[in-house]
Amino acid sequence: MNTTELAAPRLGVGAVIRNDRGEILMVLRNREPEKDTWSIPGGKIDLYETMVHGVVREIKEEVNLDIAVIGVLCTAETIRPEKAEHWVSVIYEAEVVGGELRNMEEGGAIGAIDWFPLHRLPDKLASFTAAAVEALKQRK
Repeated sequence: MNTTELAAPRLGVGAVIRNDRGEILMVLRNREPEKDTWSIPGGKIDLYETMVHGVVREIKEEVNLDIAVIGVLCTAETIRPEKAEHWVSVIYEAEVVGGELRNMEEGGAIGAIDWFPLHRLPDKLASFTAAAVEALKQRK
């Protein structure tokens, strides 16, 4: 059996979180996949974890916010055979219901966190973040 027969797509989640000015929360990725790109916060689903629980957990772990999931914004797929990557991501819209924004991965997976207006996003977006931004723009 070769490695492609053992490989399977991975499942990830992310959240589009907006502040009262309509800006989107993003994190600068310090690790692969997509190192040095700006991304909505999120991560991978653990075995036997629901997607909603996973996105709530990931946001708390990464940026110390408690969120309420509003609904699914879109799905995104990242396929890079040359890097042995295949991710399917479910992107949620969410609102902050508690916590204090803080980089919980400083010096690790996240280099920085910041709020960006939809019309002035950073240049280098992670692929699943670009899909989320496109879904937001299509709704407007």
